[in-house]
Amino acid sequence: MIKKILVANRGEIALRIIRAAKEMGIKTVAVYSKADEESFHKRVADESVCIGEAPAKESYLFYQNILGAVEASGADALHPGYGFLAENANFAEACEALDIIFIGPSPKSMRQMGDKATARKIMRKARVPIIPGSKGIIQDQSALKKSAKQIGYPIMIKASAGGGGKGMRIANSEDELIKNFQNASQEAKQAFGSDELYIEKFIPNSRHIEVQILADKKGNTVHLFERECSIQRNHQKLLEESPCPILSETARKKICETAVKAAKSVNYCSAGTVEFLYDIDSKKFYFMEMNTRIQVEHPVTEMITNINLVKKQITIASGEKLGLNQKNISHQGHAIECRINAEDWKNNFRPSPGKITQYIPPGGFGVRVDSACFTNWTIQPYYDSMIAKLITHGKTRNEAINRMKRALDEFVIEGIHTTIDFHKMILNHPEFLKSNITTNFVSDYLLD
Repeated sequence: MIKKILVANRGEIALRIIRAAKEMGIKTVAVYSKADEESFHKRVADESVCIGEAPAKESYLFYQNILGAVEASGADALHPGYGFLAENANFAEACEALDIIFIGPSPKSMRQMGDKATARKIMRKARVPIIPGSKGIIQDQSALKKSAKQIGYPIMIKASAGGGGKGMRIANSEDELIKNFQNASQEAKQAFGSDELYIEKFIPNSRHIEVQILADKKGNTVHLFERECSIQRNHQKLLEESPCPILSETARKKICETAVKAAKSVNYCSAGTVEFLYDIDSKKFYFMEMNTRIQVEHPVTEMITNINLVKKQITIASGEKLGLNQKNISHQGHAIECRINAEDWKNNFRPSPGKITQYIPPGGFGVRVDSACFTNWTIQPYYDSMIAKLITHGKTRNEAINRMKRALDEFVIEGIHTTIDFHKMILNHPEFLKSNITTNFVSDYLLD
């Protein structure tokens, strides 16, 4: 059994992991940059280690310092959370080489699914439906034009090592394709250190649906149903909910079973998410990618299943059996999550770092807030702008929405700009209320 976990992250996800570990009787070690010296996750951990200066590349991404902190603290396991090093196979291997339990999947699985072009090949072989596209990395302009002609416009350009919307462009013509391919290549190189791209058919009238997976080292794999993630801006999720309001039980069963097949095809172990694009017109779904980590939106699944995903990650990493049977996993009611960001949404969502002069989170029945913020805490300019996740649960979708509206009205964050009012606009929009949404909902209805 794991005795002490070092949490290689910050903010709300670090706090989330620390809380889960403490409830299991496991000691915790927080790491922090000098900018995070007064952070809440540092305060609640049993121990803490400073790992460098404020910029992520000098602290949370500098894994030699993190591994040094593991050795200094005597931790026998490490949880990477999400972002930063969570999907870095080299980092996972470095942990294994030092006999540190990495709470996540194997480096092999991470590499197989982390490279999207490779993942498509694996899924094709496993007979998991994939979006029509190039068979691999596009090597030159001639191959680019040939593949695009075979697929047909519009085309989506994607970075093979990508994520978070980086290195993605849409092209409606050959001229646009060549120009956007070059731009996407440069962005991908800067963001991921790799300029490898592939292309696939762009499906404009679509929804983003993902399936939560849990798998142990004994080969047991289950799903915890799906999440609807179509409310996005620049391919970044803003709001998630579960279950997906438009799926029939037959469609739900099919997409969830396909996700389990995808996970098994790479001998996946730990928590993971298989993401699909659902074509509204044809009612077909296609594999997009697999995120080999805990997701930002995992509380939505926890609320409808009453299963603690972080605790399951820890027990799986300890070598324990999953302890779950697919037939016994059920979902109750409806849950919604709003990602509250420190951004000025009226000014093109410009980041809004600074001191929070007042912080009063909402409460009440069916309301959960995952955040590490507090009054007089300073939001740093060096890290992701998400500062809180607000989750509500209700017997029905309508109750969950009304509860979220009430909770957003109660949420007080002063001193900085936030996206609270933008989420209110989403929740009050008649098309959202009817669940008549696509991945273009925000750009179609809420932005000029």
